[in-house]
Amino acid sequence: MDQKKTEAPATGAKSKGNVQVLGGVNSNRKADHPFDKKFEEETVKFVYETFRERQEERRYLERSWELNMNFLSGNQYCDVSAAGELEEEQPRYWWMTRRVYNHIAPAIDTRCAKLAQVRPTMTVRAATGEERDLQTAKIATNVLRSVCEECGFDDVVSRATMWSETCGTAFYKVLWDANSKSAEGGVRIVAISPFEIYPEDLSGEKLTDQGSIMHVKAVPVSEIYERYGVRVEGKDIDEFSLVPGSASANDAGGMGSRLRGVRKNSALVLEYYEKSSSVFPYGRLIVVAGDRLVYYGDLPYENGDSGSRTYPFIRQCALTMAGAFFGGSIVDRMIPVQRAFNAVKNRKHEFLNRLTMGVLAVEDGSVDTDELMEEGLPPGKVLVYRQGAAAPKMLGADSLPAEFEKEEERLLDEFILVSGVSELSSTTQNRTHVTSATGLQLLIDLDDTRLAVTVDSVKRALKAVGKQVLRLMRQFAGAHRLMRMTGEGKRVELYYFSSSDITSDDVVFEAETDEASSPAKRRSLIYEMYRMGLFTGEDGKVPDETRERVLDALGYGGLDSTRGLLPLHKNKAAEENIRLVTQEVDTDEFDDDAAHIAEHTRYLLSDEFKKNMAAKPRFLAHLRLHEAQKKRKDKEKETEN
Repeated sequence: MDQKKTEAPATGAKSKGNVQVLGGVNSNRKADHPFDKKFEEETVKFVYETFRERQEERRYLERSWELNMNFLSGNQYCDVSAAGELEEEQPRYWWMTRRVYNHIAPAIDTRCAKLAQVRPTMTVRAATGEERDLQTAKIATNVLRSVCEECGFDDVVSRATMWSETCGTAFYKVLWDANSKSAEGGVRIVAISPFEIYPEDLSGEKLTDQGSIMHVKAVPVSEIYERYGVRVEGKDIDEFSLVPGSASANDAGGMGSRLRGVRKNSALVLEYYEKSSSVFPYGRLIVVAGDRLVYYGDLPYENGDSGSRTYPFIRQCALTMAGAFFGGSIVDRMIPVQRAFNAVKNRKHEFLNRLTMGVLAVEDGSVDTDELMEEGLPPGKVLVYRQGAAAPKMLGADSLPAEFEKEEERLLDEFILVSGVSELSSTTQNRTHVTSATGLQLLIDLDDTRLAVTVDSVKRALKAVGKQVLRLMRQFAGAHRLMRMTGEGKRVELYYFSSSDITSDDVVFEAETDEASSPAKRRSLIYEMYRMGLFTGEDGKVPDETRERVLDALGYGGLDSTRGLLPLHKNKAAEENIRLVTQEVDTDEFDDDAAHIAEHTRYLLSDEFKKNMAAKPRFLAHLRLHEAQKKRKDKEKETEN
């Protein structure tokens, strides 16, 4: 059904200061709002009307997400009604067994465990091979890793992955938080459920295709006052449908309502993001808290390509669907198989109950049926029946039909087909009768292949998050920002940098190959390369620097103290390069002259040295000192031997 699109007011006073969006950014705003009252009322009305329209458009989609969550948790006797509400299914007969044999949960647990291994190390690729670009790329890499560590990025990814596996889609929100632990502010990364995101077009496959997007969440009124400085009326709001009092009204305490939380004394905070256009070159952001307009202005973040402003969201899908904004979930496909499996198991147990307990046929009036129904037929019971009546007898019971076992096996195989998780991965059982190591490895690789689409989505999301982190740091970090970073030789340094130092946001993954998708495979590949001699130098030995990198890749980065003095000599030579630009520097007797000569020569060949050509005589003189000192030391060693 076509709906008339409501236009937002395009004029009016803009709020001063920085915007504070969901997840926590920037400075708190107090109650003085420079908005015209009529403009504020019209804008709030527009935002709420847009929200209600989008909420109604995807109502059935939300209920399918709730259905997935119920099946995953074990509430598997519920369904979506024709009215679009989640309701409990009633048994046809009171005696019917309704046990749940949950095979969805272990399949999702296994998939999440495999996806938890997708934590590639993010680095920033230098624009060129020049020394300055390499240095700025190193700074950007350390900034990115430092931010991810402070934000607990691994936990954020795990939470987002659980949402995407359950509902099909999850989102990351990358924010600037002026009230972070650091006095200068910092980047925050938040995982968001699909229930909070409302796109303009449900058929748009990319975030960039959306003309506008909304982030809506129920927030306690005390937090709204702390964040925006306005007091609003609080209500009890359904956490999923975002409708006041809807949980109890819709489900009436049925099984479908078990997972639906209600936020007490809360109000809605609605953020309306609109992409840049000719009318709004920098896009537009409208923030409404309760019934108050708290921000109206440009998109706050220069987080797009070439400094453009775009949405602070990144989408992650379990299964990308053609012609759909929200992705699909494996749970959707497993629900019909799970229903059939529950039915087969329950009917099988009912049949076994009849075999063991029996069905007694009695003539009407021959026995006390009330006593018989209450006590049954315990062993040794004396059954008294009316004289002349037919004696009660047990109806003949057949053996368990073989079709029960066959259907159960077929459904178990269908679980594997639909979920993409074999028994070898989930239960370590092997029903394929494959015993060779190569064959078993092929079966494991097949499981990994089935996850390839989801893994690619996670990797794309991580790269996009890394790019937005660097762009926000470039926008807000300012000058002379102090950061703890790892220097040469794994030495921890306190380093001052400015936003202008982050010139590259080309985020890549270290050692990104299909053969190194897991830690075990990566270690095996490194061992094989070592045995082939790919790490050795011209002298047949492994250089110290290469040995350090190999130990880091194997996970033994804590062995720095056992690697000798070479990193320290290289650090000292790098410091001397800076001093030689402006002054003479003498050599020390304890210097490793070969390491110093290599480090000074590398600097002389870099483009950065071309800016300091006046210092060339000092560098050459310093190199001659090292060469003379090296010859003298070599001669002394020969004499001692």
